[in-house]
Amino acid sequence: QVELVESGGGLVQAGGSLRLSCAASGRSFITYDMGWFRQAPGKEREFVAAITWSGTSTYNQASVTGRFTISRDNAKNTVSLQMNSLKPEDTAVYICAATRGRVQLSTPRTYEHWGQGTQVTVSS
Repeated sequence: QVELVESGGGLVQAGGSLRLSCAASGRSFITYDMGWFRQAPGKEREFVAAITWSGTSTYNQASVTGRFTISRDNAKNTVSLQMNSLKPEDTAVYICAATRGRVQLSTPRTYEHWGQGTQVTVSS
């Protein structure tokens, strides 16, 4: 079992940056692949980025490639999402998730554990 708590959201102007963090409880964090998803009002949950348990492989949604970077620190049980060059269309609740599924990391149903989310608002 792992519990996830996100932080770092806020209001930022277009072109600005934010760094989101997800803190995980428990000793088994290293066994989980981790993902970031986002959900805007009235829209389905959308894959943003994922990182494997070892940190050796990362995956991004095409619209954030070159702007967002996912990373993890297994010693601190944290996963982060550095977001640069933010756009108004990035506005959403950003949610951290954990899975031992090892496959289809862009698919929400792969993930067993979810955080509550942190709001990111990008003004134009």
